[in-house]
Order: sequence, then C-alpha cells, then structure tokens
Amino acid sequence: MTTADLAGSLSSRRSHAAARAPRRPRHVPTWWRDASGAALWGVLLWVTALWVGGGGVTDLASLSGFFTSTGRLTGLVASALLLVQVFLMARVPWFEQAWGQDGLARLHRTVGFTSFNLMWAHIVLITVGYAAASPQGFWGTLVDFVVNYPGMLLAVAGTAALVMVVVTSVKKARAKLRYESWHLIHLYGYLGAGLALPHQLWTGKEFLSSPVATAFWWTLYAVAAGAVLVYRVGLPLRRSLRAKLVVSDVRAEGPSATTVTVSGRGVHHLPVQAGQFFTWRFLSGQGWTRGHPYSLSAAPDGHSLQFTAAHLGDGSAALTELKRGTPVLVEGPYGRLHAGVRTRRKVLLMGAGIGITPLKAILEELPQRPGDVTVIQRGSSRHGLVLADEIRDLAVARGARHIVVEGHRVRGRRTWLPAQAAHLTDAQALRQLVPDVADHDVFLCGAPEWMDAARDAALACGVPEEHIHTERFAF
Repeated sequence: MTTADLAGSLSSRRSHAAARAPRRPRHVPTWWRDASGAALWGVLLWVTALWVGGGGVTDLASLSGFFTSTGRLTGLVASALLLVQVFLMARVPWFEQAWGQDGLARLHRTVGFTSFNLMWAHIVLITVGYAAASPQGFWGTLVDFVVNYPGMLLAVAGTAALVMVVVTSVKKARAKLRYESWHLIHLYGYLGAGLALPHQLWTGKEFLSSPVATAFWWTLYAVAAGAVLVYRVGLPLRRSLRAKLVVSDVRAEGPSATTVTVSGRGVHHLPVQAGQFFTWRFLSGQGWTRGHPYSLSAAPDGHSLQFTAAHLGDGSAALTELKRGTPVLVEGPYGRLHAGVRTRRKVLLMGAGIGITPLKAILEELPQRPGDVTVIQRGSSRHGLVLADEIRDLAVARGARHIVVEGHRVRGRRTWLPAQAAHLTDAQALRQLVPDVADHDVFLCGAPEWMDAARDAALACGVPEEHIHTERFAF
C-alpha cells in the first residue's frame, strides 16, 4: 500500500479537471425517502380499506366466501404493487434521488417478488372459492374463467409475460444473460402489467363497488402509465434534443478502458451532479437502441460530459470505435452517489477498478478544505489503476489524500484488501489508513463483493449506516 506524497509539487501534467473550479452540489432532502415510503404504505392501506368497505370482511363467513374474499384481497394488493413496480421503473426523479440506484433496485426487487407471489395466491384462492360453490370443480372453474370472463385471455397472456420477467430476475438466471438480453426481457414487465390488470377494471368487485373505488383505481393506473410516458420517454427525449450531444473525444485509458467526452450547446440544461450516471445511446449504426449505464468520470462543466468505461462487454468494447460527431441520446441523470447526499465535513471515497470513476468526479466537485477528503483507490495491478494520475494530481490540487491499495485479492476471503495485507482484518487496515474514519461520510463504488467487504469494514470502524453511500451497477 502506498500513499501519494502531498508535500511534492503539483505535476506539470495536471489534468483539466484539477484546474476546474468546483461547483456547489445540490443537496437531497433526507425526508424525500421517508415521504415516498409513506406514500407506498398509504396506497396499500387504502386498498385494504376499499376491500373492507366492499364487504371483504363479512364475506369471510362461509368457506367459499373466505377463499373468494381473501383471493380478492391478494389480487388487489398484487395489482397495487404491480402498478408501484411500473412507477418505480419509470425513474421518477424525486423517487430516484430519494432511493438511489442501489436502494431503488432492492425496493424494486422486493415489491416485484411480493406482487408476483400475491398474484399466484389470487389466482389459486379465487378459483378455489368459486369452485367450492360450483359443480365444475377446480379445473372446470379455471377454464370457465379464462374462456367466459371479460379480459381473462389478456390476463393469461400478461401473466405469462410477468412469469418470464420474474424467472429471468432470479440471480442464477441473471448470471447467464447478457445485460442487453436481460434488459429487453425486463421491458415485457410493461406488457405484462398492461395485459394482466384490465380484467379487474371490468369485473373486479372492489373496482366497481363505488365511485370512490373506481376513481382511485383509474387514477392509480393513470399515474403509473403517465410516469412511464413522461419520465422514460418524454423527458429523456426532450433533454437529448435540447442538449444536442455529440461525441467530441475518445481516448484510451490503458489497454482495458476508454474515456469518452460528449459536448453540446445545451449541456448546461442537464441537471446533473458529479458521480451520477446516464444511460447512453450512440447513434452510430447497428445496436444504437441498446442503452448502457456509465457514470461521469469528471465533474460537469456546463460544456461537456465525460465518462470512462472498462471493456467488460460488447457495448463498452465498441466505445473505442466511436467517431467524433456521432450523435448521442441520454436518459438521466440517475443515481444518489453524489456530493448532495453528504452529511459530514470529512469524506472518504473508496473505489475499486472502474468504480473509482464516479468518485474521481465527486472529488473534483466536492466543497472541501485541506485534509477533509481521503481517496482510497484499489486495483489488482498498476495497469488496473484507472485514472490514477489524474486523481493524484486532483488530490494534490484540492488538498486531499490519495491512497493506492494495489495487489491481487486474498484468496478464499471476502475482503477489500490485497494479499500482502492478509495479516490485517478489513477494519484494522481501514483504521490504519484513516484513523478517524468513524467521523467520515463514506462513498463506495466497485464490484459488489468488494463493496460489501468495504461496507462491513466501515461499519466495524463505527461509521453509522446512514453515512455510507453506495452505487451498484450489477443487474
């Protein structure tokens, strides 16, 4: 492990980033997350109240009524959660900033699997309830539903689409899919929701029991659909057309990474902060429809945006072939890994591999006094230290510490340390490098297992969980 010499004079090869005056980041209110969570629970409580008001409790008296009524309740909650899923997929700015990519992904997964399980409970319970009062039996009742009830054929098709989405969301299935394939399949969630829900609007008791219930459900549908149209289609298209982005520079960062700079006369209109990411689409021929998420590796200056990507797949490897002048479409900015979530004066930025890039941008923009900020950069070798020279120069210019932790990982142990530090625990090593780490905000970005180890070390050193900020890009 080595520490950049802060006493030395600034390198003559100082980067443009180091000389740039930092902007003051926009703060994200902490109550946004609490308010959005309360809104979610409020929707579920109101759905339950509508079920009670529609006679859901009184219908529990008979065996048939018990299964039918609980089936209706599970269907209502599943429908509400599915619409919440659609809303979360819409990347509404306030929700996205409240939860961040990491938190939003966990919430999305929890809500999705809960909705899916409740959907199957709804199908089984409703069918059992109707079958208990019918001579047709379970399978006959199920066939009767599909063939004779309005909207049920659409619901079957929608259920099939949702099953495909959920199956490919299981961890083992995701590991076998390319990101582009997984993303395309995941878009079928919109189709599944669009096909699975209308039958309830046409035949569902709680949907039709009162004008209040009808207005509530139609409003919920309209909000979910409107959010997708506005924030996944309209807003990205408007921002891209307004910014008029084109590729202005492409340069290699060693053999395994590329830095791309895009510029446009409307860049200053983009409400982006250092550390956030965009989904980028380069209109350079085949494959332009595939978006790729890359974080900014330099603080935005109002004239250009810059990101650095490792060659981890077909999309990132193709960046080397981009031509100057290539038009660019963007979605975003997204992510909560930026200076606006800072809560303490002292800050520790820990990045591994290509994960150092958003932290380099944050270092550039972060308001600080000498000694406030420490950067720990982890790499398996000198060649794996992306942007290390720029970060070193930037750290010297801004009075920060730049610590390089270099070497191959410890085998058989989940750790953020290299093999030569295997005699230390993760927390001991972190305390040696940053003795007062418990007084810092900690920003983490890197491979998921490395981030988990670094996060555990920070917690063990006394950093409260609310002062640890992460961003995960694993799909």
